[in-house]
Amino acid sequence: MSRILFETKPTTGAAAASRTSRDWRRVVRALRNRKTKWGSLPLLVFLQLAIFMASVQLAGGQVSVLTWHYDNQRSSVNSNETLLTPANVNTKSFAQLYTQPVDGLIAGQPLYVPGLNLLPGPKVQNSGIHNVVFVATMHDSIYAFDADNPALGPLWETSLFDYGPAGATTVDPNIKGCNNEIGYDEVGIVSTPVIDPGTNTIYAVAETYENSQVVHRLHALDITSGLELSGWPVTITANYVLDGQNNFFPDQDELNRPGLLLANGHVYIAWGGPACNVVDEGWIMSYNAATGTQEGVFDTEPGSYWGGIWQRGAGLSADSDGYIYAESGEGRFVPGTSFPMSVIKLSQSGPDMTVADWFIPYDVKYLSNIDLDLNSGVLVLPDQPGPYPHELIASGKEGTIYVLNRDNLGQICSTCGTSDPQIIQELPKAVGSGPGIPVFWNGTVYFDGVGKLSAYALSNGILQTPPKTVGIVSTFTKGHGLITSNGASSAIYWSIGNNVLRAIDPTTLGTLYTSVQAPNQRDVLPPVAHFVGPIEADGKVFVGTQTSLVVYGLLPQLAPAAGNNQSSAVGTTIAVGVQALDPYSGNPYAGIGVTFTDGGKGGTFSNSILTTDANGNASTNYTLPKKSGTYTLTATSSGYRAAAFLETAVPGPPGLYSQSGVAQTTGLQTTLPSPLVATVRDQYNNPFPGVAVSFSDGGKGGQFSKTNPVTTDQSGHASVSYTTSTVAGNLSITASSPGLKSISYLEKVTPGAANNIVVASGSNQTGVHPSLLGKALMVTVTDQYGNAVPGASVTYTDNGAGGSFSANPVVTNSSGKASVLYTTPPAAGTVFITASVPGVSTPAQFTEHVQ
Repeated sequence: MSRILFETKPTTGAAAASRTSRDWRRVVRALRNRKTKWGSLPLLVFLQLAIFMASVQLAGGQVSVLTWHYDNQRSSVNSNETLLTPANVNTKSFAQLYTQPVDGLIAGQPLYVPGLNLLPGPKVQNSGIHNVVFVATMHDSIYAFDADNPALGPLWETSLFDYGPAGATTVDPNIKGCNNEIGYDEVGIVSTPVIDPGTNTIYAVAETYENSQVVHRLHALDITSGLELSGWPVTITANYVLDGQNNFFPDQDELNRPGLLLANGHVYIAWGGPACNVVDEGWIMSYNAATGTQEGVFDTEPGSYWGGIWQRGAGLSADSDGYIYAESGEGRFVPGTSFPMSVIKLSQSGPDMTVADWFIPYDVKYLSNIDLDLNSGVLVLPDQPGPYPHELIASGKEGTIYVLNRDNLGQICSTCGTSDPQIIQELPKAVGSGPGIPVFWNGTVYFDGVGKLSAYALSNGILQTPPKTVGIVSTFTKGHGLITSNGASSAIYWSIGNNVLRAIDPTTLGTLYTSVQAPNQRDVLPPVAHFVGPIEADGKVFVGTQTSLVVYGLLPQLAPAAGNNQSSAVGTTIAVGVQALDPYSGNPYAGIGVTFTDGGKGGTFSNSILTTDANGNASTNYTLPKKSGTYTLTATSSGYRAAAFLETAVPGPPGLYSQSGVAQTTGLQTTLPSPLVATVRDQYNNPFPGVAVSFSDGGKGGQFSKTNPVTTDQSGHASVSYTTSTVAGNLSITASSPGLKSISYLEKVTPGAANNIVVASGSNQTGVHPSLLGKALMVTVTDQYGNAVPGASVTYTDNGAGGSFSANPVVTNSSGKASVLYTTPPAAGTVFITASVPGVSTPAQFTEHVQ
């Protein structure tokens, strides 16, 4: 004992936790093997225990998967997942990372132990601390792989033939008589093994063919070395006595599909037929996990046959009180002795295992006759509010849901013809046929049957109807689903159907990802066995296929390291940089080629193709386009998640410019034909919205359509219409904005029609006859508002006096004036000359004197 305990080299973090955990497990194993009394242990043992408990806290955050679907209740939930979220499980961020070839089909679920310290030894290829994923194959091999570094290959690989007689082989399915149905080329390890973390032991059931006989053995390997423990394996044999009759376990006709269960210090093994109904099938056996001694046998149909327990590979379940639960298939029901189509509750008491309770549907004969097994597995719910705190949920091929009271399963209502009123709840044919084991998360129970996924809210222990459902593609190869989340958030429902891995948002039931979405078949899942489902831990999804272990997870990422979310003027230069990182360890990648692009938006990079340095960094300068807006820059590298930068190019220094509405002409009290549009923009025509612009006509009395100031719109435009006053002539309208140079709109306002004509000059002259008067006869023509009217035709007449005019009629000039020269008549006297304009009733009158 002292040699095991005296390891005092200080370690920290995961290494400390793994080493101390290993030491403590050795203590436990030593105690088991030597039957040491606690009172006789030295103080150092207890110090080791204290160190171990403290180190477990240091290793927190990682998730161990030691049994089928995480726990003995088969909750199928990993609620400690912090890396995978609905935001990053998509084809851009999430992908098939690698595959590890194995020597045979993987029918069970992978298991996972983080921070495991592998010891140097004959089988271990890479000793030291690793996050380890374990798989077992139909070729009777168990592999340990580094979950993070596929280049290492198997950390250890153990063929269980090494621990059996020479000449043993796997079993040809033809020997079992079900080759067409079983779907396997060979039969070896079928079920999901189980790991005891207290002793670092993995238990697995292997099937071999020896001397023309099928043989089953329960193996126990040290996961730190890959070596079989001393005293193991145990050859499996059994008989079950009923009414004095011995019923022997028929190896050739049995298959251990359900995952192994470790509970009550025992390993529980369940059996059913190889895929077709042959002879006696339904068995459950209990083996002492420390000694390998068989300490309990149960036969579902002693002296008869069928009643197989296969559960689509789901493990037997156990509650916190140590009771064991299983579902069985079709058979011949005999009250008290035969348990087909049943939910069975078993109790382990010392070396004995007995039936504690059971439930059989009222229509057991109907279900048996058409092969509608109870085969999904049993979900043990956490304690519920309401009258039945201890509940479980079961279902089967028919898709009927049974909610049962674990304190009283209800047995059978032999007089009930249409339902099972003695149980908590029954929902006939409520979910798709052949659902996997129910999944309970965040107050909701999920059933993943062929053709649809159904989500039932659970309130006071009752499933609320109707459920929320969504159609999904699936086939007979569908396995069991599971949920990962970070507590009550970031949840993802994972399943495999039709050989496709799917990720679904369990809140909306919307699809997040499938393994056939990515281009070039990047993520396509190789063929899998019947009922294989995924398992997830520490940001990776593990799937066993017919030839390999396949691992999905987050792509290595190019993370923005500098320059994201900058804002700078158009045409200016900014710096951006990325870092190539492992999303799991956070370690940088050096020597990675990185390409920067803005998607052809018009900016330029000082260097668009770079290589990451020793710290995984690569940086460049980017000159923003001349058009304002938000630009997405991306940094890409083959096989890496791209980095995205959101950069904002704001307009340069603003200026005020006239956009339209200049040099218009209109009349009095009318609106200019086009609005006056001012724009605030920079030198590259990038607009400035939200700028106040004021318009003024310099007191000319016109009216603007909007109250000043006017705010520029998204295009940088401020627009008003203008209605003239009664003042004609050239009009200058000014647009101004604080801090900017004003602009002017030069417009022309035309006068109204001629309304008045008056003498401007040239009246009351005196001249000799006949001669030219010294001054021209000038008139002014105005409109009703006194505005000069240009272009008016003025006609002069001396009313027959005999004089002459230099021109007649005469057109008014821009000032509304018209003038002529007048030559007096031959006779002396007073001459009255009038000037008239069409439309004006009163002409202008000149009086001239001729001598």
